[in-house]
Amino acid sequence: MKINNLDLFVEDLGNKNGEVIVFLNGVMASTNSWYQIIKPFVELGYRIILHDFKGQLKSDKPRGPYTFEEHSNETIEILKKLDIKQAHFVGTSYGGEVALNIGFRHPEVVKSLTIIDSVSETNKEMIDEINLWIDLSEKKDGYAFFWGMAKSIYGPTFMKENMAFLETRAQATKHVDPSYLEGQIILYKTFKDDVYMTDQLHKIKAPTLVICGKDDILKPPKFSKIIKDEIKDSKLVLLEDCGHVAIFEKSEEIIELTKEWIAKN
Repeated sequence: MKINNLDLFVEDLGNKNGEVIVFLNGVMASTNSWYQIIKPFVELGYRIILHDFKGQLKSDKPRGPYTFEEHSNETIEILKKLDIKQAHFVGTSYGGEVALNIGFRHPEVVKSLTIIDSVSETNKEMIDEINLWIDLSEKKDGYAFFWGMAKSIYGPTFMKENMAFLETRAQATKHVDPSYLEGQIILYKTFKDDVYMTDQLHKIKAPTLVICGKDDILKPPKFSKIIKDEIKDSKLVLLEDCGHVAIFEKSEEIIELTKEWIAKN
């Protein structure tokens, strides 16, 4: 879809007359990262909208820097082109941070928010880890990149029990087009420079479910608590034995929590 002279990869799935849910990707991911999660929502008759942000795998990767305001506005432009007036928004990590921006920049569009392993501010440890990802990306070795960042995003139990799955993902990253890592660098810098929004969260009026893995060392639960404390109509759920990528590590729990939250709101 052409949005502001950019080609953004968009998927429009499910019942075209159904209630709309927009799922927003984590920074390293593409729309296919949601396929396991969205299946029961499609079966329930929802309309599902997915897209790759600019800089991500299947969308254009213009020179940076980007801003979260741009990402949120581009998401709204997609919905306008599809004649969608309101939606529920579900975002993980970077996608959750875009969803929060949509929440206070475009409140009229938002029925509910589900924010998974996201933050509204950073600390030194988080920035140090993102700087490591930038260094890994600049070396243009997809395989080393994947394993270099894996320890900070997957929980220890998940890594121990799913090494074959992780190796498959590492091999896929090994063969990805070099432009993928170039886009990642811009997105990481966007996160570092522009993610702060704690002082804007009080403007969010939509019911907001905040979910975080208890073992998330990249974006620890204390940051989810900040989000919960700043949004009046919100609820915090912490997932046991779960790292940063809850949509893979605890997919069934994410599905059930999200289904209940959306049905309630």
